[in-house]
Amino acid sequence: MIDFRPIGYVVGMLVAVLGLTMLVPLAVDVADGNGHWPVFFESFLVTFTVGALTSLACQSGAREGLTLQQTFILTTGLWAMLPLFGCIPFIMGATDASFTDAYFEAMSGMTTTGSTVFSGLEALPRGLLLWRGILQWLGGIGIIVVAMVFLPELRVGGMQVFRSEAFETMGKILPRASAIAGQISVIYVGLTVACMLTYLLLGMDPFNATVHALTTLSTGGFSTSDASFGAFQGPMEYAASFYMIAAALPFVRYVQMLNGNRVALFRDVQVKGFIGTIAVLVAVSAFVLLSIFPHHWEQAVRESLFNIVSIMSGTGYASVDYMAWGPLLITMFFFIGLIGGCAGSTACSVKIFRYQILIASIKAQIKRIHSPHGVFWPRYDGKKLDEDVLASVMSFFVFFTVSVGVFSVALALTGLDFVTSLSGAATALANIGPGLGDIIGPAGYFGPLNDTAKWILIVGMLCGRLELMVVYAMLTLRFWRA
Repeated sequence: MIDFRPIGYVVGMLVAVLGLTMLVPLAVDVADGNGHWPVFFESFLVTFTVGALTSLACQSGAREGLTLQQTFILTTGLWAMLPLFGCIPFIMGATDASFTDAYFEAMSGMTTTGSTVFSGLEALPRGLLLWRGILQWLGGIGIIVVAMVFLPELRVGGMQVFRSEAFETMGKILPRASAIAGQISVIYVGLTVACMLTYLLLGMDPFNATVHALTTLSTGGFSTSDASFGAFQGPMEYAASFYMIAAALPFVRYVQMLNGNRVALFRDVQVKGFIGTIAVLVAVSAFVLLSIFPHHWEQAVRESLFNIVSIMSGTGYASVDYMAWGPLLITMFFFIGLIGGCAGSTACSVKIFRYQILIASIKAQIKRIHSPHGVFWPRYDGKKLDEDVLASVMSFFVFFTVSVGVFSVALALTGLDFVTSLSGAATALANIGPGLGDIIGPAGYFGPLNDTAKWILIVGMLCGRLELMVVYAMLTLRFWRA
């Protein structure tokens, strides 16, 4: 029999914390005098009360350690329950959203996907716009902790290769999580403040600078305008690119740098691969833009850099409608989104380290073919890879590919066209934000989709944010019999 008390205690506590954060947009609406503040006050009362009572009711199980089974349930439960309460202001507020739309928006925010069902963002109360940014910011720091503490111990998708990076948390998940989260929080808040100040210096007003700093560092991509980052073109694109890259790098390296290892970040093979890939893609994109459009070279480099970093990191900002850039770049953008950032960052998708392990495995196999009697073994960062890591990474690639196919077919059955179905499945599972096509492309939004399609995408966002197999493992009978 599963003991749900430790799970309920943690979930309840975090739901209560989510309720407290609703006081921030409440204060903004009070200051604006727009009469929208009661929405956040009532949402705060419901969320904080339910969370606090749940935590108190389960307090007797707080000191008990989490089993592997409980950790799976907790990890999935958090990302399912927090959006449930985070969507309350959307239902009660000025959006007049249905439960489906409100939960979609909250799930997109908490998973830092960035897909939105709302249009006319400029007309919404500033409290709601800030709340969307807060949801993404909280989701960003949450997934860093999950990726550094929980996923390595759950042996998910090859993440166990970073077990030592998570400070040996085996057998003591929650106590070590709190210690690691403290250092991460300092770095995360510091980068967010630095980003906000940079935006202010470049001409953004304080409100927009705050919201966009929250959604940049979380690589979330929610904006205050239907034009996304297109309203802030120029030097701000360079600044946003810098901070999106910073957020897509492994935060464990920042922790190590904070503790005296000044070169930890620059020696990480993930970081080298990530930056190198961006450089190559930007060069190709800028060259193509210059060859087919009358762009100035600086504009071509800037637009290429910003939009490639945005999609590759999973932020999902768009400064231009790159659907007009021609079939070559459109196809390239689709695959860019399936690369992702570094493990242990706010970035999403497949992650660069898995491609590096895949390439190392392919190289070793080619050497075995050439020299059948030789002994060749894949290595990552100079270390021999264990078989369970290789198997986990290969399984992830298979699961991800099959999942994109299954979700694409499911979306197509709701009546969507091929491009929308395929890109919608990919953008949900990779937590990218915009898809391709006229409906969900960079110039569109997800509001016109039917409710069935939205729920399929909600499930996809949840599965993608938790590296697929955390959720899939819970769908087996063996898991519940354990």
